[in-house]
Order: sequence, then structure tokens, then C-alpha cells
Amino acid sequence: MTKQWFSVILAGIIEVLWVIGLKHANNTLEWAGTIICILLSFYLMLQASKHMPVGTVYAVFVGIGSTGTVIVDMLFFGEPFKLVKVALIAVLLLGVIGLKLVTGDKQTTEENA
Repeated sequence: MTKQWFSVILAGIIEVLWVIGLKHANNTLEWAGTIICILLSFYLMLQASKHMPVGTVYAVFVGIGSTGTVIVDMLFFGEPFKLVKVALIAVLLLGVIGLKLVTGDKQTTEENA
């Protein structure tokens, strides 16, 4: 896996943290952590976008974040399990995986030199 794909995946995982933080942060420290997660996830996503198609990066980023947030909500915050919701998340994941499989990394002139 390339460094750019690792950045996108890590950015998506960190997105789950800040989305949960937006809903559940109750004090200054939790809000500071949420803000740091927002900045870090967007930084990683933007860095990957310099080397990969922006649409693919964003779709994978949002797909990981959406899927992770739904799963974390069901496992840790009492969101009810609904088969339809899980099926739709599975379709979303198939699309994200498909994008990853059909997208090659574009090399910048700096990398070629």
C-alpha cells in the first residue's frame, strides 16, 4: 500500500474520532482533541490529494468516516442495529473498495526527478 493510501485510510479513521467528538465533547480538553483530529484528518486527506485523484480521495475518506461512525455509534453509543442500515453501509464499502482498486497513483514531477 502506498503512503498516499495509508494517509487516506488514517484520515478516515481520524474522521470517525472527530465526528464522535462533535457529538459527545463536553469539556475544553475533549473539544481541543476534536479540533486536533479535524485538522489532522484534513491535512492527511489534502496531502494524499496532491498525488491521487481528488474525487477518489474524498470518496474513500467519507466512506471510511461514514462507515466507522455508524459502527462506533452502534457498538458504543446505543444506536439501534438495523439490517437495512448495515446493508447500505456494505454497499458504500463496496463502492469505496472498487474506487481503490481502479484508481492508480499519479506521480508528480517531483517524484519522477
